[in-house]
Amino acid sequence: MLLTKPERRLRRRRRVRAKVQGTAQRPRISVFRSNRGIFAQLVDDEAGRTLAAASWTEPELRKLAPMDQAKRVGELIAQRGQQAGVQRAVFDRGGYKYHGRVRALADGAREAGLSL
Repeated sequence: MLLTKPERRLRRRRRVRAKVQGTAQRPRISVFRSNRGIFAQLVDDEAGRTLAAASWTEPELRKLAPMDQAKRVGELIAQRGQQAGVQRAVFDRGGYKYHGRVRALADGAREAGLSL
């Protein structure tokens, strides 16, 4: 059976999500990467709520290059998470390779003080 590219990503995403669970003390950093930009959320899966979010659509990030944008989104999500009382998180790469913009986001979050 031939799968389309989005279907393959969805399968990988479900495989990752079966192993990664976010809690109030250690929420999940959920990443969505589009062709235009990158989005990240800190999610508490037990309560079913988003604790913090950051995306490339924020005015200060729009003019940056894609890799710089991703790193800055990681830094923002870490800062907003710390304001919400989060020190540690689990990283959910969302079916994407841990490479390029996804890795830059994770590195930015780590540099801003979030333990992944």
